[in-house]
Amino acid sequence: MELNKYMFREYDIRGVWGKDINEEVSYLIGRAFGSKLKRLGKVETIVGYDNRYSSPTIEKNLVKGILESGVNVVRLGLVTTPMYYYSWDLLDIKCGLMITASHNPKDDNGFKFSYNGIHNAYGKSTLELYEMIVNNNFEKGEGSVRDVNIRSDYIKMITSNIQLGDNKIKVVYDCGNGTTAIIADDIFNTFKDKLDLVPLFNTSDSSFPNHHPDPAVEENLTLLKEKVLETNADVGIAFDGDGDRVGVITNTGKFMDMDKYMILIWRDLIHKNVEKKTFYDVKCSLALKEELDRLGVENKFFRTGNSYTKAESYEGNYPFSGELSGHVFFRDKFPGYDDGIYAGLRIVEILTNTNKNVEELLEGIPVYVSTPEIKIPTDDNIKFKVIDEIKKYVESKNYNFLTIDGVKVLYEDGAALVRASNTGPNITTRFEAKSLERLESIKKEFLDKIDEIKSNL
Repeated sequence: MELNKYMFREYDIRGVWGKDINEEVSYLIGRAFGSKLKRLGKVETIVGYDNRYSSPTIEKNLVKGILESGVNVVRLGLVTTPMYYYSWDLLDIKCGLMITASHNPKDDNGFKFSYNGIHNAYGKSTLELYEMIVNNNFEKGEGSVRDVNIRSDYIKMITSNIQLGDNKIKVVYDCGNGTTAIIADDIFNTFKDKLDLVPLFNTSDSSFPNHHPDPAVEENLTLLKEKVLETNADVGIAFDGDGDRVGVITNTGKFMDMDKYMILIWRDLIHKNVEKKTFYDVKCSLALKEELDRLGVENKFFRTGNSYTKAESYEGNYPFSGELSGHVFFRDKFPGYDDGIYAGLRIVEILTNTNKNVEELLEGIPVYVSTPEIKIPTDDNIKFKVIDEIKKYVESKNYNFLTIDGVKVLYEDGAALVRASNTGPNITTRFEAKSLERLESIKKEFLDKIDEIKSNL
């Protein structure tokens, strides 16, 4: 089986089980990861896996490879990605690997890995593993294995960092049959005396029979919307396949963009003793920037990508920051990693401490009409060339633009984002404007330009 170099992406490794990833590839990735750890002087590493059907087989072979590189393995077993992150601190083991493909289709799988126990490796670190494999550049040794159950410690940590008020509300939480289904009930039921709980798709099922577990895509939350309206719930919360992202549905059954979620969090934090600074990824709306400016919060756009944003969150020690995709990082009273369940509970916490509903809390946000993220299928070998041509185009038009991640054009009345996806063969775009007419104009300009560029490459 030929090793697919394109699996080794900017901030993780992802591929299709049986096509890109099999027992042998899993073993070789284990050998490379273990060898790298050994050269860094690491003697022990954490390994966990999500609920995809291929994950146990991958884990078995990956662990074998790590052990034969001479590194000991602490096996967490089936866990969410946030549980795995938590284990870095709980066990004081500052490295690890999580087997997951997050929100990708059910036949996909992959690897997130860390050498420092702070954030996931990114950039050249992933390609380095590929080079080690193709060059058979491995260490040898004989590691040992121990199994550790972190479940009760994790539940205690999550729940102790949430302080609910006296306003009892109804919450629908949608696990999407993903990995959060193994832990969400126990966490939410801790608050059952203060919350009216309606679980949805809270059984682990790697076929994802009810909907795709990606809460950033509105159509995936149709059934959650219906349940919120049917039960007259105050809020709906959804998690992705491995549990590190959140999506929110309002009390009126509307999809809440995550940049609006960030505004609600900052409107709450602004009255508390935290440093007033944050960042957000380039996909976010200008409405977020305008509101943060109004609140007096120092803010900036940053590149998209979980490994990059997690690193920036740590290095800048921001009290709260995040991405439009639903990765958000709390450092005000939480360890700082992205945890969908905890992020959902923070909205619940706010609602139990106010008499306002979600829609009322959203009032006064600057109004922009925006598209969802639009993905344009583009071969991996040309997608960055497309971005280069878009940059030349906006320069020729004398537009105001950012290049921290792709190209983001900033108009006085809107914005256009064109970037290469780091998780798949796509160009991703998002557009916004003060009016629908202007939105369509901006959108047409760039989608037509992308088509023209692709046809000439």
